[in-house]
Amino acid sequence: MKSLFTWQLHGDGKTLKPGEVVEPDERLTWTRTAGIGAQHVIAMFGATFLVPILTGFDPSTTLMFTALSTALFLLINANKLPSYLGSSFGLIAPVMAVTAAHKGIAVASFGIMCTGILLALIGVLVHFAGAKWIDIIMPPVVNGAIVAIIGFNLGPAVWGNFQKAPDTAL
Repeated sequence: MKSLFTWQLHGDGKTLKPGEVVEPDERLTWTRTAGIGAQHVIAMFGATFLVPILTGFDPSTTLMFTALSTALFLLINANKLPSYLGSSFGLIAPVMAVTAAHKGIAVASFGIMCTGILLALIGVLVHFAGAKWIDIIMPPVVNGAIVAIIGFNLGPAVWGNFQKAPDTAL
């Protein structure tokens, strides 16, 4: 099996020209790589701890499973696509609704598991059938309209936050 730690130094590892990209199998100097890694950990921390706190799950369990899923993902794709698999904000409202209705965290966990299985099946379908069928069911004009509607609905919240703290909003 090929080692996952086969990164090559990108250029001199210190400077990047405008428009230059560090590829997934490349790295900068170890100090710069550690700095970027620390930045990613800080960015990941918000979702990994905020989502479980809002939904009533244990943050340490969430951290363990995000680490396991990320390691599995990197092993499956042979480290060709660097990624971190973290908590999804998309399930916060349904989980809070189910737990608020006194159905318990077990019912919410079952719903999350079913969602994961459905997403995995869709992934298998896309892998074998390709992605063209998605454009047939939901053409780009439909996706664009959905994104625009979401943006327009978020506009009042953005304006309200801007009015509360205009100097930090920019």
